[in-house]
Amino acid sequence: MCGRYSLHSNPDVIALMFGLSEIPAYQPRYNIAPTAQVLIIRQNEAAMVRWGLVPRWAKDPAMGARMNNARAETVAEKPSFREAYRKRRCLIPANGFYEWKLENGLKQPYYIHPADGELFAFAGLWEQWKDLQTCAII
Repeated sequence: MCGRYSLHSNPDVIALMFGLSEIPAYQPRYNIAPTAQVLIIRQNEAAMVRWGLVPRWAKDPAMGARMNNARAETVAEKPSFREAYRKRRCLIPANGFYEWKLENGLKQPYYIHPADGELFAFAGLWEQWKDLQTCAII
């Protein structure tokens, strides 16, 4: 599951790829972590939201820090993701992501990205909790 990723493409490239007229201002980043503000594409618009989905019924937004990923096998059934999966899907642009492998007792990060360096997108969900918009990667 993706715990860190990067997005450093020019905003004009992102706008062109997704057919958008404008993209909110964002800083290129090579190590995006959960709870950071991230760019999402939804219904032909781009928005900045917090990574870590907080369901509408949550009592505390802190639970979103643990809900940065949703398993594709269970996303439709899990109460935390079920409504967003039905009604609020999005794309999360990225240039690459990190996976860790245990080597000689140490965790070694590996950066995984398209060979040609092109932009791609994760499938995602977004949610509105009070005045906070959040997302998760599927």
